[in-house]
Formats: sequence, structure tokens, C-alpha cells
Amino acid sequence: MYLYHFGIRELPFTLTPNTSYFFGLPSHNEAMQVLLTALKTGEGFIKVTGEVGTGKTLICRKLLNELPDFFVAAYVPNPMLSPTELRRAVANELGVELGNDCDQQEFTQKIQERLIAIHQQQKSAVLIIDEAQALPTESIEALRLMTNLETESRKLLQVVLFGQPELDEKLALPELRQLRQRITFSYSLALMDPDQVYQYVRHRVNVAGYHGTDLFNRQCCELLYRASAGTPRVVNVLAHKALMLAYGEGKSAVEPEHIAAASADTEAAQTVSSKWWFNPQSKWLLLATTVVVIAMIAGIWNMRATL
Repeated sequence: MYLYHFGIRELPFTLTPNTSYFFGLPSHNEAMQVLLTALKTGEGFIKVTGEVGTGKTLICRKLLNELPDFFVAAYVPNPMLSPTELRRAVANELGVELGNDCDQQEFTQKIQERLIAIHQQQKSAVLIIDEAQALPTESIEALRLMTNLETESRKLLQVVLFGQPELDEKLALPELRQLRQRITFSYSLALMDPDQVYQYVRHRVNVAGYHGTDLFNRQCCELLYRASAGTPRVVNVLAHKALMLAYGEGKSAVEPEHIAAASADTEAAQTVSSKWWFNPQSKWLLLATTVVVIAMIAGIWNMRATL
């Protein structure tokens, strides 16, 4: 594709959550700090929410990679599970074998034995659930019952929920108020601003092996911001398409026209124009020029008035 043309070794804007491309946006860094602090203090439920494409799964995988050694992690990436299926998924992640006819009482006993064994090893068990907004209400209640297992001083199982804003709506249901009261730490991911888009894009192309002047200049990144509203996933889609367009034209860098064309071809993006009057710097220049002209005209009228 365009790898050889731009001198990069791999595609920099794929949609796969690759932790080697983790940029450390302020919002992402703060979320990681909240998560690690809450887990180390032994809190029961922790929640991270964000709009589609804001990097929740990337942070989830980053957390799994950076958990201290004294944590035993269970990871459920697809939680659209019935209570029974959820219990089996958690048991499997924690290394607990359940029979085909295992009921809730037997599950609770075996899980408790496993969690106590982890605790006796001076370790902590943490269950991380991605896309938690997909959890059925009955499964959320089953999850709450799992966290009832505790010692006199701390919970035997901590839970981290990653989800879209719909998760907050679901947890607001009256029948889930008991679980909602157990969420002691929560964080909401923010979108990127124009400068963060610029830094983010530079970071990804550099990680991909690019060395040279900016592939995406400030004007291009401003257009990326406008088209994506600062959503990382949409930025990735647009940047990838823009690179393909630049490569097709034999250009050595992306130009505003490529961003505009990519935005017109992407349903998740706002269509933007590459015309000069959409350039923020040009708009400020136009405004400053207008102010000067008005001041000059006012000065001329004042001079005439004094004559």
C-alpha cells in the first residue's frame, strides 16, 4: 500500500487497539491513574465510560498489561451473557472448573474457594469487563452477588466496568441501585482538542517508523479535528484514507484536500472543506485585517470631522 512510499514499516492508523500505539492523552492517563489507585486501595466497583471510539478498549488492554504482579486478572471482552454464561466465563478466567449441571450455590462455593486461595497468596482478584453496557440487567445483578464475597477487611473480587454512556443509563434503573451504590470510583473519557489531534497523529506515524517532516501539518490536523470531533477512532479512519489519497497522487505529505475527501467518504465524520476560509489561521488573519480596516476608516472620519 503506502508503506514504502512514506517510509514507514506498518500501518499507523489501524482500528485494532494496539497498546504499542498508546499515546497517553491527558484523559487516558487520568483514567489509568484512577484505575490503578482504586484497585490498589481495594475498592469493589470501578467504572470508566466514554463515547464510541474514545479508546476504552485500548485503556482496558493497557490496564491488563500494567497490572502489578499481585493482581490475578479475569477479562470478559464480550459481556452479552446470561447470568449462567457470565458465571462460567468468570470461573474459566479464574481457573475454576464447573460441571455442566453446576447451580448458583455450587458456583458461589467454588468461586469463593478460589478467591480465598488467591487472597491467601497475598494477591488480589480483579474482573475486567469491556463493553459493559451490553450486560443484561439480570447478569449485572449476578455480578453484584459475586462481589458479596469478602473478608473482614476487603473485597475478594474487584470489578472494573468499561462501557459507553448507555452503561450509566442502565445503572440508573431502580433495580440496580444496590450495585450503583457500590461504584466508588468512576471516570468519563474526554475527546481530543485540535492540538491533541496533532500530537496524536504525529505520535502514531512516528511509532510506525516514519522519520521526516510532518505528514499531517497543523491545518490538516485542524480539519481532522473538525471532521472527527476529536474522536480517536474516527481520526484513525480519516488519517488512513488521507494517506491512501496522498499516495495515489504521489504526494510526500497529506494535504487539506485529502482530509476533505476522506471526510466526505466517511459516514462517522462531518464533511469539511479544504478551502482557505475554513483554515482557522486564515480566519483570524481575515478578522485582524477587518479590524485594521475599520480602525483606518474610523480614523479617516475623525480627521474629516476635525477639519
